[in-house]
Amino acid sequence: MDQSWFEMRDVRRRFFAKAVWIPLRASQVVLEEGRYGYVGYREEFFGAGTLAVPMGSKPQAQDVLDWNEVGISHDHAGHLDNGVYVPAHCYRDYQGLFDGEHLVLDQRGNSAEPRQWHLAQDLSITLGLKREEDVWVRPDEGYVDVARLSRASDGAPELLEIRGGHLRDYLAARELALCVTSYRQRVEVRASGDGISWAESPATDSDDTDSWEGRIIEICEGGRPYGESAAIMHVKRTDVDPQEDVPQFDFPTDDVIESRTWTRKYEGKKLYRIEGELWRAEWVDPADASPIVRGDKPEPTVFFITDAEGKTESRKTLIHGSRWLWFRPEVMMSLAHRRGGSLSWYTRDTGSVRCSPSYGIHFGVNSLGLINVYAKDIGLLPDWQQKIWAGYNVSPDGKVSEELLASQMRAEPADTQAPEKFLSIGLRQIVDLSTAKLGVSIIRDHDVVPEVLSKTHRFRATDKAGLYSLAKDLARLTADSLDAAAIQTIVTPPKREKWGSLKSLEHLIALQQEPHVAHEIMGSLVGAYELRHGDAHLPSKEVDQALELAGVDQALPFVLQGYQMLHACVSSIFSIIEVLKQWNEVSSA
Repeated sequence: MDQSWFEMRDVRRRFFAKAVWIPLRASQVVLEEGRYGYVGYREEFFGAGTLAVPMGSKPQAQDVLDWNEVGISHDHAGHLDNGVYVPAHCYRDYQGLFDGEHLVLDQRGNSAEPRQWHLAQDLSITLGLKREEDVWVRPDEGYVDVARLSRASDGAPELLEIRGGHLRDYLAARELALCVTSYRQRVEVRASGDGISWAESPATDSDDTDSWEGRIIEICEGGRPYGESAAIMHVKRTDVDPQEDVPQFDFPTDDVIESRTWTRKYEGKKLYRIEGELWRAEWVDPADASPIVRGDKPEPTVFFITDAEGKTESRKTLIHGSRWLWFRPEVMMSLAHRRGGSLSWYTRDTGSVRCSPSYGIHFGVNSLGLINVYAKDIGLLPDWQQKIWAGYNVSPDGKVSEELLASQMRAEPADTQAPEKFLSIGLRQIVDLSTAKLGVSIIRDHDVVPEVLSKTHRFRATDKAGLYSLAKDLARLTADSLDAAAIQTIVTPPKREKWGSLKSLEHLIALQQEPHVAHEIMGSLVGAYELRHGDAHLPSKEVDQALELAGVDQALPFVLQGYQMLHACVSSIFSIIEVLKQWNEVSSA
């Protein structure tokens, strides 16, 4: 490490007031290499303590608070101060000039239990946080990480930090400022002090926030101070009788005390311990507004295209009037597949999408596969959700979804159904009916089915690769889930002929239907199965044939092709259900 590493110029340029993550408490060994007392040993330690202080008391607090007062040498517990109980989270200046509040409470442990750090309850509840192991997430903001705790290898806490924007929002609502005191030490053991040009030891440097010191210390190999010695004294009593049953000793006098002393000089190879230390006290001031806690409405930063000429508007005007916005269909994946997101259907082309459990947005799919949403619904969303939608906003094209208009303006919802809504229903009915009618379930159950079902919707198909991915998931739910062995206990393939799962099911259906009808019923499932590798293995002619089997018109936008594939496969599933409902016992072929 060169001299600048010890002088910490990199650290001194950075301030927590501008950081994305702000430490509320730290006692962290950032770097440790080698063996202490020997050449090559390096260590970096970082510690931080914090205290929230009312803005009106900040001038008085600035003169008092430093590393010794706020740092990690103090743990927290309720105590009596001149007969008055002080709760664990409270700080009282000994001069009575101001009070403060700890946003992290350090609970002392014992020889068996490590200390525990607790995020202040008011901070956690007020910001709407949920603790998941050592991370605090905010469910109302898409489960974003807001605070996080890191632990050392022995499980002891070493760093608890919070997202700066959320902290400053909380500080603004309570009119507080946060004092952050920190200490950083960098150490290296070298064979010589070459390369270090400090004129003094310690070398010093300080400014309004920082106090830095650098030292070169001579040590013996192993870590003891070089050229120094230690005085050792051994003292014992001479009046100890091991035969006495119940020994008792008075305070010793000179006649029963024997002592000796000697000196031990530290010896060994001379090495050099080079270290830099930085103490800092800085302040994180509250934000100008508090939209989370206080419900402030800052100036909008998200804008949407509202007409064919490219005019953009914010929530200020979107909430007025009756109009719609247009979005690329990719927005549905970004919303529905976030944690807390979901997608549900009302009619064939309308439904509800959300990226957070409390915010459902009514949408429609228009003739070009674009997404329409009522502008006011977007304008009422929190800013963080508006930012997601805005990334997919496009100019109006293809008119407003006919079914969405019918529902929102004419109050006459379309009498149609989305195939996505019936996919899981149909698969479950096949399991129940085949078990009841045939004595075996022709579909195997898999733990991954719910996850696959959640992704099996038309908005996977926003391009050709997405269409093939949709086909792959449909194949996983149908062809891959069929139990060919169970089916072949009822309809047996001829000798030296091997049937796959789809062929086995076709022959099973042919026990009740004409072979050409059974073939037609299975067509879309076969097409989806063959398309699963369409992006890598199938020649274009075979892809075209598979798409035709799956009921897909390649001239349509991809989202509409995805709808057609789903509709065809779900239709096949319900045709199989009808066969099973009307099943008559037939001898195996």
